[in-house]
Amino acid sequence: MTKNSEYAIEVNNLTKRYKDLSAVDNISFTVERGEVFALLGPNGAGKTTTVEILNTIRKPTSGKVILLGMDVTEKKYDIIPRIGVLPQGFSSFDRITVKETLQYYSRLFCRKKPDIQGLMKLVNLKDKAGVQYKNLSGGLKQRLGIAVALVNDPEIVFLDEPTTGLDPLARRAMWEVLWGLKKKGKTLFLTTHYMEEAEFLADTVAIVKKGKIFAMGSPGDLIESNADYLVVMLKSVDETVFDIVKKMGFSPGYDSHGDITVRLTHADDVRRILNAVRDGGASFTGLNVRKPNLEAVFLKLTDDTFLENFVGVEEAQ
Repeated sequence: MTKNSEYAIEVNNLTKRYKDLSAVDNISFTVERGEVFALLGPNGAGKTTTVEILNTIRKPTSGKVILLGMDVTEKKYDIIPRIGVLPQGFSSFDRITVKETLQYYSRLFCRKKPDIQGLMKLVNLKDKAGVQYKNLSGGLKQRLGIAVALVNDPEIVFLDEPTTGLDPLARRAMWEVLWGLKKKGKTLFLTTHYMEEAEFLADTVAIVKKGKIFAMGSPGDLIESNADYLVVMLKSVDETVFDIVKKMGFSPGYDSHGDITVRLTHADDVRRILNAVRDGGASFTGLNVRKPNLEAVFLKLTDDTFLENFVGVEEAQ
């Protein structure tokens, strides 16, 4: 692979073992330049270990990892200045301000003319320049962490669960920052437990379990190939609706609100159910028809018993 390759990252048969434990088990994938790549998996799946190998913190047991045309085990000190890293639980010095934090980390990277104002503007912290780190909210601390990861103007940015612990509003604000990085042409490698986050941001998603990749592709392709059904919810139904739907050969269930949910493989079945309920003299007050989301795919591929023991994925939300 050459430095002019279309790939920012190329991973071939990567394995990391700790005695008898395979934290990463012979995985392979590529990440194109300017792409957002999301690595998803339950706790202990090997996500963080994979990220730490990619950003040169750990050495692989076997396999090959190429970043920007360079082998991570041979060219570590050439790679480090060209990547940025936001680790889990980013932290800084309590009593220095946002601006001082960025100046400090810029000096560590020997940046002679860092664009501190531009970084604060990019992550929407310009009005917090004089605020000490200890007085920032969780969401603002994470934004500062992203700015720190960008002080060296990296080509690849690694973000290990960047929105964990943030409230929904702060998480959305963080997404806008990450989307802005993508527009600037940065390659983003993201790990997250939030499926909505991966579905919104990622061009490619890889789902890992026990160190192995079980599925990989765009969010839309993964949903289409692994969850080809519709979820229909009938709200505030009378007691006969359940029996009507069941007699049609479907397998209805109840969600936590007492509404009926049923999975359908054909869109025409929605009309059939509605006609049957009407003809049976039954009633309901609301109808919701949804396609499954990435969370449904994730649960299907990482929890073998989930779909067997729970009727519906999104219904109880």
